Amino acid sequence: MTINRCAALAAMTAMAIVSTQAHATDWPTKQVTIIVTTAAGGNTDLMARMAAEQLSTKLGTSFVVENRPGAGGAPASSAVASSAPDGYTVLFTPNSAILLAPLVQKFTFDPDKSLIPVTNVGTGSQVIAVNRNLPANNLAEFLAYAKANPKKLNFAAAGTNNISHLAPLLLFKRADVELVMVPSRGEPQAISDLMAGNVNFYFGNASILLSQRNHPAIKLLAVGTAERLPNAPDIPAASETIPGFAFASWNGFLMPAGTPPEIVDKFRNTVIEIVKSPQISQRLSGLGILPGGQTAEQVKTVFDRDRRNFAEAVQAAGIKAP
Repeated sequence: MTINRCAALAAMTAMAIVSTQAHATDWPTKQVTIIVTTAAGGNTDLMARMAAEQLSTKLGTSFVVENRPGAGGAPASSAVASSAPDGYTVLFTPNSAILLAPLVQKFTFDPDKSLIPVTNVGTGSQVIAVNRNLPANNLAEFLAYAKANPKKLNFAAAGTNNISHLAPLLLFKRADVELVMVPSRGEPQAISDLMAGNVNFYFGNASILLSQRNHPAIKLLAVGTAERLPNAPDIPAASETIPGFAFASWNGFLMPAGTPPEIVDKFRNTVIEIVKSPQISQRLSGLGILPGGQTAEQVKTVFDRDRRNFAEAVQAAGIKAP
């Protein structure tokens, strides 16, 4: 190959790289679809729509939310994983749909290899609530009482293979206590049963339970996030009693593997800017959601921790691999 031809090829390669980078920097130039793994109306959907509205304003193009609930989030996450890695189809989901679901059901793809975690909008916390008649005013006292009365206490689980089912099992395993599970048809029934004294313990949605914190029939002992919530600083984190325990609902964006780093970075930085704004962070905190805006390194730390916790909880539940 002649020197002139080598130089020409090198120049063409450099031009292609520059062209790709320029194209990535121009993103977005058309509508972006945000596929959400949950139904409309819940906290995950609310966060997705909150972010979409702000992204549309900041980036000057439409960000449209499309809900695809069902099957543990597999259809929605699969659709994004198989889409073009150009930044125009992104996923918004609790990380349980990426880290937990593959442990309890068959997946046709590997989320770890097919999706890039970007950042989160918020972490939905759960709250440990107990019946007020129990002789326990904090989590340590409750666990001590449960240990002294094995299998005499029970807990409500609003469904199976979800946080309300698995988080208590992980907590009980680490505290070496045994409670009997009482299945509920959903969170309203679980909370109703707790208030009526039919169940002793429930690990439920903070946005609902915090609104009931003054109810005469229940006590709120701890939150499931790794740190206390800004809007409930008087309620300890469970990790203050059981070190390392954290079981919460990370909600954020993922993009298809192969998406240009320039697009991923631009998207991440824009979302972080939105979430860190006083308007959005205060709105999230008011809902019992810990505001997000995590860096790539912080997301990796959370995913690594949650992956371990989900695996340990699944094992504690006796769930066999699919």
